Amino acid sequence: MSAAKQQVRFTVNGREVEVSAYPMARLLDVLRNELALTGTKEGCGEGECGSCSVLMNGELVNSCLVPVLQADGADVRTVEGLASAALHPVQKAFLECGGAQCGICTPGMIVATVNLLKKHPQPTMEEIREGLNGNLCRCTGYTRIFEAVKSAAESMTHEELKVLTGEEAARR
Repeated sequence: MSAAKQQVRFTVNGREVEVSAYPMARLLDVLRNELALTGTKEGCGEGECGSCSVLMNGELVNSCLVPVLQADGADVRTVEGLASAALHPVQKAFLECGGAQCGICTPGMIVATVNLLKKHPQPTMEEIREGLNGNLCRCTGYTRIFEAVKSAAESMTHEELKVLTGEEAARR
């Protein structure tokens, strides 16, 4: 016997949402199907590729492994929530450096890069490899992705870095 649908409330990209979903429905499916946030991709559905990476309460998670009930009350940020009026510097760097080919891994790579730069604003190559460790790309060979991460780190302003590290939010 399956559980009945429940109301789940959480914040997505700064907007409070409420969905009626089965408690064990994957956050990935709720984001894509219920909230029309299709930037988050499904690559493997087993937590092995990172294509579905989102930030939940500031931590990088594979949304294909998170039951939506676990997101109740959480703050979720998807790739759509990174850009404001213009592309996020990481998104721009991926475009400029050719860090995307087929596009399946790109949203997860971008979210993982934002998470990495939050912790290491000027990452070493070792930190980049470690920060993107859970994200697989089957097209690029990673060189252009690593170049995009370095480019984003170099181009981000002091203010953009403060937003990533939460300094700005802490002041409010």
